[in-house]
Amino acid sequence: MLKWRLNSSQLYRCYRYATINRYFLTSTGVKSVQPTPSVKPRQSSILGPEHSFALGIFNNKINIKQIFPFPDALNDESKDTVKLVLNSFGRYFDQVHDAERNDVNESLDQDAFQTFKQLGGLGLLAPEEYGGFGLLRTQYARLIELFGSHDLSFSITIGAHQSIGYKGIILFGTEQQKQKYLPLLSSGEKVAAFCLTEPTAGSDANSVKTTAVLDDDGKHYTLNGNKIWITNGGLADVMVVFAQVPRSKDDSEHTRNALTAFIVERDFGGLTSGPPEKKMGLKSSNTTSLYFDNVKIPVENVLGKEGEGFKVAMNILNNGRFALSALMTGFTRMLLSKAIQHVNQRQQFGHKLIQFQSIQEKIADMAMSHYAIETMAFLVSNNMDRGIENLQLEAAIGKIFTTETAWNCCDECIQILGGAGFMRDNHIERFMRDVRVYRIFEGATDTLKQFIASTGIRSAAKMMTQRHLAMKQSQSNSAILMDDDSLNHSASLPNGDELLEEVASPLRHSALKLVQQIEDFGSVVEHLLFKYGKSIANQQFLLTRIANASIDLYVMAAVLSRATSAINEQLPTADHEQLLATTFVAKGCERVKGNLTSIMNPESLKSFDAFSQIANEVSRNEDISTTRPIGF
Repeated sequence: MLKWRLNSSQLYRCYRYATINRYFLTSTGVKSVQPTPSVKPRQSSILGPEHSFALGIFNNKINIKQIFPFPDALNDESKDTVKLVLNSFGRYFDQVHDAERNDVNESLDQDAFQTFKQLGGLGLLAPEEYGGFGLLRTQYARLIELFGSHDLSFSITIGAHQSIGYKGIILFGTEQQKQKYLPLLSSGEKVAAFCLTEPTAGSDANSVKTTAVLDDDGKHYTLNGNKIWITNGGLADVMVVFAQVPRSKDDSEHTRNALTAFIVERDFGGLTSGPPEKKMGLKSSNTTSLYFDNVKIPVENVLGKEGEGFKVAMNILNNGRFALSALMTGFTRMLLSKAIQHVNQRQQFGHKLIQFQSIQEKIADMAMSHYAIETMAFLVSNNMDRGIENLQLEAAIGKIFTTETAWNCCDECIQILGGAGFMRDNHIERFMRDVRVYRIFEGATDTLKQFIASTGIRSAAKMMTQRHLAMKQSQSNSAILMDDDSLNHSASLPNGDELLEEVASPLRHSALKLVQQIEDFGSVVEHLLFKYGKSIANQQFLLTRIANASIDLYVMAAVLSRATSAINEQLPTADHEQLLATTFVAKGCERVKGNLTSIMNPESLKSFDAFSQIANEVSRNEDISTTRPIGF
């Protein structure tokens, strides 16, 4: 192992030198190439939120410019870079990393972790000028797809360090902060953590209780409080910590809190870590509580500006969510491979399992799921690399869809493998324990669904108000009488012509189905706004189903875009991708219809009321509210 480790280190150093100096190996030796941009030129016409497909469908618009054609932001040089890095880390996972042993020991093997650091694994996202690889999002997505196929627990250790750990310093740090911290963090000499969650603050970031009070001399903040469930909490030397800074109101003795982000070093003193948590999964990752007792933070360690903590936190999380989707891509690819291998070999009742239709349905669902997950991961990452910044909705949709779908795939894989899937030797049970929490952290599914629906509904309400005022003005100017009902229902249907023209001809029937569902979706959104007004914000039963429908609509459009590119480029997999896309859209439209129907169906509304009544009665009794069948 030592000999391999030294060779890998030498190869890595050669690779880093070659990358920084823009040298690449060719079939004839080493060739010098001119520096080129890492990504293709940006199209300024697609950057604004007005071009968002996810937001547009709430406003009866079909914006396709950020989806069609399927984005490919990387140039050839950037793709060659990823191939080199993939080879190096592939050997690491094959020859050095032992995920099963780490899971049993509930800790990382430090020798293997040191090798990973030598390969530059902790500096993948750090810019080159600070000692990192400076990978673009799409390059990083392709690499951590590999990580996800081997070890989700280790992947979260790495992601907590760079996807959200020091990501805030990259996004919001001053030049002084970047120079001080990023070289140490990218080399792995120091480890980073993201510290937001508290006993009373999970999805609601603004309810943080930890405080940071500016000292009288104005040189330090004094930090007090605690954080829970912090990944890398016992390992981290540098932490991005969120705390409330009391501010005095103008001409008043009253104060208000301003959530603020700070860069905190363990060496500041006053910081202690709790013991590692005993968890269902992610056992090899270090998760602890953190306690801050009068920690002195220099004022120059404010990250961003005082009072911008929520903005900093949300930007970090939005930037990190695409990475979770990429992990799920590698994870589901591995699951599908395991399932296919099993059904092609296992025989029951005189036939191989793959010959049974019930198994064929499961395999087909897993194949379509992987295709859609992979599509979402690389659609979002490519768009981020193209300079599109307002991707909060898209990142949330991607996080929900990929983690929920990956969980279902894992469950189906175990079902297909039967008893063998339940055994540790197949490792699927470890992956199932690990993947479960991905639906919770960095934005729980239920919370993100409310965010998606609320954001879209607010945009629709604003658009409807503007349209209503414009029509009132038009009515006044032209002296045309128009009653309120005609105003309320005068919105034009979305124009799907551009989408229908853009998709490849074999996919147009599927695209037409999608357009029809988008039309129905816009009508239901308008109906809810007219019926509930501002109180729609409290109708979570309805908002959840609106979110479900919007997620399916976005993913279907993405899948059609990717399959269109495959057909237009005459890829060898084009026919199979066409089949995957058309079948996925057919099933997705059924789900959208179901969600929209439940919103409009009076019987469904009665069921929603019943849900509340049942939950309240059980909650009041603090126990099951029924009598046992035999009376005791």
